[in-house]
Amino acid sequence: MKQNIKKSVFKILYFFSCIFSRSLSAKLSLRFNQLYSMWLLREFNAVGEDFLISSPLYLHGGKYITIGEGFSCQKRLHLHAFEEVLGDKFTPEIKIGNHVSIQHDCHIGAINKIIIGNNVLLASKVYITDHFHGEITKEALLLPPSLRKLFSKGPVIIEDNVWLGEGVVVLPGVTIGENSIVGANAVVTRSIPRNCVAAGNPARVVRELA
Repeated sequence: MKQNIKKSVFKILYFFSCIFSRSLSAKLSLRFNQLYSMWLLREFNAVGEDFLISSPLYLHGGKYITIGEGFSCQKRLHLHAFEEVLGDKFTPEIKIGNHVSIQHDCHIGAINKIIIGNNVLLASKVYITDHFHGEITKEALLLPPSLRKLFSKGPVIIEDNVWLGEGVVVLPGVTIGENSIVGANAVVTRSIPRNCVAAGNPARVVRELA
């Protein structure tokens, strides 16, 4: 009987210790990321209030990147704005609106322009690029892929209230219209109108929302 009581007490204590441990860990992690975010402020062109960047962030060309208010991102976000690659010079711009939320392991890369509107949600492993690594020409194919020149087919514009699902790829020269949803693992090669759901590879409109 006493042994059963001891086991019960131990289980109760263990349960509360786990809760306390997780709570303390979460608080310490939040505090660290708040300090990390403040330390990164100077790396950007401009950042709005109430933002939170989770460590680690992989940043290149922060002076070409503007972030609005209420921004949050999870671990391992890659933000790359390239001003020079293989001797070619670029004038990149990445502009992120207000209240944008980005989940784990996303990658945003620009040599031209990427505009992300307000209230946009990116699920994990989303890739957004405004450029390709090498044109598909006979001359380019004679070079190793790593030595092929970067080129852009045009800016990427993601309008307000867009939700990109897990693993979505957004390629150069497209606009994703306001209020639209892009399903998981879709590859966006052409512009998507507003107020619709798109899915597939290449992404197609599968439903209109309004």
